[in-house]
Amino acid sequence: MKTIAISIVTYNSQDVFETLDNIVEVLIPQGNIEVYLFDNHSSEEYRVKLKAYQSLIKIHFYHENMGFGYGHNYNLSLSQEDYFIVYNPDILISATNLVVMYEFMEQNLEIAMSVPKVLNVDGSTQHLIRRKLDVFDYLLRFIPIDGVRKLFDKRLATYECRDLTEDRQPILFGSGCFMFFRTSKLRKIKGFDEQFFMYFEDNDICQRLRAENETIYYLPDAQVTHFYAKGAHKSKRLFKIFLKSMIQYFNKWGWTFF
Repeated sequence: MKTIAISIVTYNSQDVFETLDNIVEVLIPQGNIEVYLFDNHSSEEYRVKLKAYQSLIKIHFYHENMGFGYGHNYNLSLSQEDYFIVYNPDILISATNLVVMYEFMEQNLEIAMSVPKVLNVDGSTQHLIRRKLDVFDYLLRFIPIDGVRKLFDKRLATYECRDLTEDRQPILFGSGCFMFFRTSKLRKIKGFDEQFFMYFEDNDICQRLRAENETIYYLPDAQVTHFYAKGAHKSKRLFKIFLKSMIQYFNKWGWTFF
């Protein structure tokens, strides 16, 4: 097996310890896997807990919170591995599913990035693939009134790609919770755009890959479990960050409202 880097960026994520235990117990024994964790200035108590893993993974404790893309770019600057996985601090995966993704990338050298099917803890699918991005659909998902959401259910189903088949297929936009990159392709586009502190950096990196005529694939036969806190739905502070990133994204790539 060629070498694989797992890149995690965390800020007080309480799920990261279960994620790290899963990596240490299930993935690292497969060999040729290096784990890079970038801590975005979490609490002192949290950092003490992370230090228990320092003999097993490479951890960098930063003095301020610079955001998602900055942390992954830092990890990328250290990585010498053939593959680079952007890996949320709330992900669980089996060795079998990781091997499925690895073998696909090895057999398809023209593919820049692949993403798995993402599941909730109960086994249901998180519909995170997108074929089109616009302001209306993004904001519609935040409306708490069931009647309004039901009125646009067909549109939301299209937006969330609920009609995806179980075939491996090229896609336009994959979720940043788990992105399996060919490291050379990620370096080619110089990693993440750090203007996005949090949110939309995954859409942007997919857009930039495709602007370079690179291909992204969805592998429904590879599955990960994502705890998915939906922070922007619950926190006014995170919602403001979401809106800022959305404005930055559409300013960069052009505004589509509906």
